[in-house]
This record gives sequence, structure tokens and C-alpha cells, in this order.
Amino acid sequence: MLQPLTPDDSPPSPVQLKAVAGPGQPEPTPALDALYRGFEQELLVPLWTEIGGLMPRQPRSQALPHLWRWDRLKALAAEAGRIVPVGRGGERRAIALANPALGGRPFATPTLWAAIQYLMPGEDAPEHRHTQHAFRFVVEGEGVWTVVNGDAVRMSRGDFLPQAGWHWHAHHNAASQPMAWIDGLDIPFSYYTESQFFEVGRERISAAEKTTPERSRAERLWGHPGLRPVSQADAPTATPLLAYRWVDTDRALADQLALEAEGHAATVSPGHAAVRFANPANGRDVLPTIRAEMHRLRAGARSLPRREVGSSVFQVFEGAGTVTVGERTWTVSRGDLFVVPSWVSFSATASDQAGLDLFRFSDSPIFEALHAHRQETTA
Repeated sequence: MLQPLTPDDSPPSPVQLKAVAGPGQPEPTPALDALYRGFEQELLVPLWTEIGGLMPRQPRSQALPHLWRWDRLKALAAEAGRIVPVGRGGERRAIALANPALGGRPFATPTLWAAIQYLMPGEDAPEHRHTQHAFRFVVEGEGVWTVVNGDAVRMSRGDFLPQAGWHWHAHHNAASQPMAWIDGLDIPFSYYTESQFFEVGRERISAAEKTTPERSRAERLWGHPGLRPVSQADAPTATPLLAYRWVDTDRALADQLALEAEGHAATVSPGHAAVRFANPANGRDVLPTIRAEMHRLRAGARSLPRREVGSSVFQVFEGAGTVTVGERTWTVSRGDLFVVPSWVSFSATASDQAGLDLFRFSDSPIFEALHAHRQETTA
């Protein structure tokens, strides 16, 4: 028989166990209560009381499907631009999406961060670097340059701008109007794995770095379809191409739908074209922890319902339609953002009057690297 516990001055145990009758559970008895008090004191948790939560029959995401309206986000970002300065301390005027089921943390999903960033005319966001992988996606606007390791990169509507971790970067707005864009990072994943590093850089970038070239050095070196520079012997794990231009993405999607109309197999499903942004050095995902894609639905087309291990954030780039995430259905239009949690079904339908372009980013590379990825598509 267990001996009575000896009182001590240790704080109350965070482990709290209660004997409950039920399938697969031991019969509640005084002896079981004493055993559980011993577990609590020694900070032990038996599997038989937790297996339903730790090992469910299928993923049960902590996140919930949720929709953020672009017009409301932009209005609040504009007000922040009026009263919140950019500089050391806050570093960026970035306002993160907080999933309603994640306790108020600035996380869109358990692994992904998404935020609207807003830069006023003539403003500079100071230089820094971090181990979290990041990208910028521009749903509207023109005139901001991001400067990555001294390379000035133009940001324009529809452009996707990935940036591997631990690269110095700053932003400057050379236009006469404010500009907003979406930031995506793996901040929650880095937070939970306790692997993050951050370092501040210069207060101001040089005048030479504030130039506004049409094409960055990275684009001139790596931005030629199907061609890899022989001078670059190494194959970096993250893309060395710092900008994927909308003109190329748009053409690729349009060509898929045109080929489909000609009777060729070129689309994911009828009326549904999609491309994945790829590392030109090895053909893999642009970032080790983030997958990015653009989807286009022809007017009236519907994507096949799909669910997968891992979470996604979508932004409507153009058009209108409806999206269904689990039990939720929303009408969406340009700029709106929404979350698809792990193993929750998703489908989209374009309006009959216009198509629907959707930008998507997900954490799929993490689960594929762990051999834990699974997906299911239904007709």
C-alpha cells in the first residue's frame, strides 16, 4: 500500500488527476485516488487518462476556421499608420491574425503567422534578421521596395516575395501613397520548437540600397525559366529568387485553363488551375517550412473538397465566390483572408460572373519532412 505523502513546501502541482469511471478506465477507489495523488506530486501523467486527446483517431486541430475581411483589416492598418510609428522596438507595423481558438496569441494557425503590414509614404522599416522563414504577398499597391542583403526588390500587386531565414532585410516606401501587403512566417512553429533567433541591424539603409531597379540582382541571376546559373554550384534549401512576378503567375494559370479548353490534361480538376512556387535551384518548395501556391477557378467552377494534415492560410487575390471550410461557408471577395485548420475539408466555388484567384500558403513541407503528411480529395 502506498504510504501517505509527506507534506513539503513545494508549490501546488500543475498535474491534476481525477478518477472517473468509464470505458478503459480503472475503477475509482481510495487506492486509485492515492495513486493519482502520488502521480501529481511527482509530476507524472498516466497515458490511460490522456490517450483520447494525445492519440485521437484523426487530427483534431486546436485552430478554428475563421475569416478576416480585407476592407476592415486595411482600415485598421491605415489608422495604425496614422498613430503608430515604425522603428526600433516594434520594428514593423505588422498586425497579425489571431485565430479565435488559440488563446489570443498572434497565430493564424498552430504553425503559421499571417499579418497585414502597412508602410506610409517615405517611411523606412529598419533592418533586422531572424531565423524564421518569411514571405510577402502583395494583393494591391505599388511603390515599396524590400532590401534583402543589400538587394533592392520591387513589390507590386500579385508579386510573391519569399525570404529565407537569417537574411538581413529592410523596407522603404518610395511612393506618395501608403502600401499594405501580407506577411507570412513560421513564427508559431519556431516558437513552439524554441528555435528562434533575432538580431537588429542598421537603423538606416544606404542611399545606394534605396535605388528602385525594375529587376533585383536575384531576379537577374535566377529569374529565367528552366535555366540555372552555372556559377552557383550549391543548391540552397530555400529559394535564392527573391521575387516571383504576377505576370508569370498569371500567364501560367491562364495557359492551364486554355489547355484544358483545348482538351488537354492540364488542371487539378475541371476549371481549377494551380501552380506552386518552387525553388529554381532544386524544384522543391520555396522555403523549408512553407509551401506557397496560386489557384484559379474559372467562373462557375468548384474545386474538389480536400483535407490534409497541416494548416493553410488563403487570401483572395481577385474575383469572388464562396468557400467552405468544415461546417463554415463564406462569400469572399478581393483581399479577404481565411484559415483552413489541419484535416478540415476545404472547397471553393467561383461566382458565375467572375473567376476566383486564391493565394495559399501552408506548413506542408514540415509534415512531409517528418513523413507525417496525408491528404484526401473527394469528388
